[in-house]
Amino acid sequence: MSLIADRLNRISPSQTMAITGKARALKAAGRDIISLSVGEPDFDTPDNVKEAAIAAIRAGDSKYTDVAGTMALRKAICAAFKRDHGIDYTPEEIIVSTGGKQVIFNCMLATLDPGDEVIIPTPCWVSYPDIVALAEGTPVLVATGQNSGFKLSAEALEAAITPKTKWLMINNPCNPTGAAYSAAEMKALTDVLMRHPHVWIFTDDIYNKLAYDGFRPATIVEVEPRLRDRTVTMNGVSKAYAMTGWRIGFCGAPVALIKAMDKLQGQSTSNATSIAQAASVEALNGPQDSIEVMKGVYQQRRDLVVQMLNQAKGMNCNTPEGAFYVFPSVHGCLGKTSRTGKAINTDEDFVATLLEEEGVAAVHGSAFMFPGYMRVSYATDTEKLREACRRIQHFCDGLH
Repeated sequence: MSLIADRLNRISPSQTMAITGKARALKAAGRDIISLSVGEPDFDTPDNVKEAAIAAIRAGDSKYTDVAGTMALRKAICAAFKRDHGIDYTPEEIIVSTGGKQVIFNCMLATLDPGDEVIIPTPCWVSYPDIVALAEGTPVLVATGQNSGFKLSAEALEAAITPKTKWLMINNPCNPTGAAYSAAEMKALTDVLMRHPHVWIFTDDIYNKLAYDGFRPATIVEVEPRLRDRTVTMNGVSKAYAMTGWRIGFCGAPVALIKAMDKLQGQSTSNATSIAQAASVEALNGPQDSIEVMKGVYQQRRDLVVQMLNQAKGMNCNTPEGAFYVFPSVHGCLGKTSRTGKAINTDEDFVATLLEEEGVAAVHGSAFMFPGYMRVSYATDTEKLREACRRIQHFCDGLH
């Protein structure tokens, strides 16, 4: 009898974390490594948020909270949804979890039965299919394309829906592509969803404050309020406020679903950390100018990386609307050999050899269910980014 449960065979270790770990190990061994693999802001948490956490510690705000989060935080979340998207939620329609990933996990585990299908446009974040599989659902991967800006079309969504479809899971802006949907693009999808009342929608808006060139990502309920009663709108503080380690994610959803997620969370982690919740109240209610500062820097970095990667032989890179990733094609580099004689037959070969020969860590597109590409995070120091792109150009020049 095996000690390890069969359900773990449905999932794989996070490939982004595996590459990041390998890069750290090489760096610890003395190699000059530039990591573009981790999806984490290089900015520090804003001072006003830190001070709110310190004040909460000094005030003894270190006890258990309600499983769904403190009333102060849930009210702040309601205010943020109203301010950002005009969506009215009550505190009873909000749950706070230990990061956005737990929100997704709780939601899928609370709703999926064996055989239920979840439509996931690809490229997608590495964890979506595994979370669905662990909850005994069936991921239905629907490929987008570089020519369409990596966005799901209404026609592809319509074709993917079956009587077994329970959820559409959409990420806007998207990890790994940075693609984001305008109100008009989202309306085409909501028109399809209105014709299929059995399909629920999970929208992961964790990057929605990080969009460039004046672009404003639209969210489902904002575009089609009639979908409110079957939509989960997820967000958090990790990306926009540089608070990844604070582990606070949240969502708005119908009360019955929130109660089910609360029941599940109550028997797993219980409440998110009280101090992190207090800090998140300040993040959402306090000054928002730190976001604009980050956005300005990110946009400059995005433009630099897109320009330099498009100058690399065999690569082709779109200009994304949001997040802090680019997702260039490496198709023109495949079927070749590196300077040291390594065969580059797949996107995984490309990133592994790039790390070994040039000391640049990126994540292969296959990890995001989209082979032939790689993800580059530009959430790192600008000069390091410039040097990393030079090394990528040098690597591509040496392929033959």
